[in-house]
Amino acid sequence: MSRPKPYRRAGLPLEDQALDELAIDRDYLVGTLLKLLEVPSPSGYTDAIVHFMGEELARLGVAFEVTRRGAVRATIPGRRSSPDRAVVSHLDTLGAMVRELKENGRLALAPIGTWSSRFAEGARVSLFTDEDTFSGTILPLKASGHVYNEQVDNQPVSWENVELRIDVRAASLSDLRALGVNVGDFVAIDPQPEVTETGFVVSRHLDDKAGVAIMLTAAKAVVETKADLPVDCHLLFTIHEEVGSGASAVLHQDVAEMVAVDNGTHAPGQNATEFNVTVAMKDSSGPFDYHLSHKLLDLAGLYGVSCQRDVFVHYRCDAASAVEAGNDIRTALVCFGVDASHGYERTHVDSLEAVAELLVLYMQSGPVVERDRMELGPIIGFPEQHT
Repeated sequence: MSRPKPYRRAGLPLEDQALDELAIDRDYLVGTLLKLLEVPSPSGYTDAIVHFMGEELARLGVAFEVTRRGAVRATIPGRRSSPDRAVVSHLDTLGAMVRELKENGRLALAPIGTWSSRFAEGARVSLFTDEDTFSGTILPLKASGHVYNEQVDNQPVSWENVELRIDVRAASLSDLRALGVNVGDFVAIDPQPEVTETGFVVSRHLDDKAGVAIMLTAAKAVVETKADLPVDCHLLFTIHEEVGSGASAVLHQDVAEMVAVDNGTHAPGQNATEFNVTVAMKDSSGPFDYHLSHKLLDLAGLYGVSCQRDVFVHYRCDAASAVEAGNDIRTALVCFGVDASHGYERTHVDSLEAVAELLVLYMQSGPVVERDRMELGPIIGFPEQHT
């Protein structure tokens, strides 16, 4: 019995060695990212960004459906429907929630998602009450050196040591109640984006608004050129990744392989950079699928997409929640490089464009393993890893 070769640069099937290298609309990519960043979407307060996505997908001519809670599943048809594939990013971002109305007219906060109060200090925000929206600033409890002198440098870094000052006349608990402020109100962190002449994008919430912009740009390239896809490709946009549920509820059983698009952390001890694609081989939930990850690496190598590998120890993405929910799928993670993730983040347009280029190639390529059309079946056609 002949054995299928694992995917390596010399082993890509012939149909994957003649894919169209579609042009990426760099202006659309950056412009769409900035529009996405304008829409507040902390986990749990994502309706506005879901409506934005519906309008944009309709404009691109991509059919889509929305789950009860708001996850979006779009579909670009291929020549056949099974085994099909998915690409996923998340619409939700970090944020905060009011946990206490304080006697001094300020608000105590609880974080939404996992991020340090160190990065919240000084942030401009939008507070959403039941009826109104107020601007404000997150401040340390001792915010003025003119008052507290050296004590401003000695406060512990914790959410217990910051408070929200909203930009209205509120000096007491009764003032806050009169304004309609309540425990449980959502707080969105203003992104304050900037695109530099050197190609850097500096903003909060690049995780994962940049991933969403990349997917939309790849979809635009495929749809406008009427590229021939061998199988259906689902574009998934989830709404609770930052709090753990991610792509657990938007898949269906025909999806055999899924590529998550998220940030790759650029820092000492990491291999990711801000200028190209990173294929993550493992995160905190465990290794990604060997064959799917290597296919992405092979495509990048064959078509000249600048790429490297990395391993992320304190990290998880949509792929983890999909597998933990019981989906028997192959998963991989491709990343745009980000410096200072979950803080005031920075990436480069070159990295965003490179990920879009790789996604376009992947969407045009054949299934990783043809046998995956069967949920259960004989061992014939099951791939092997190099030993």
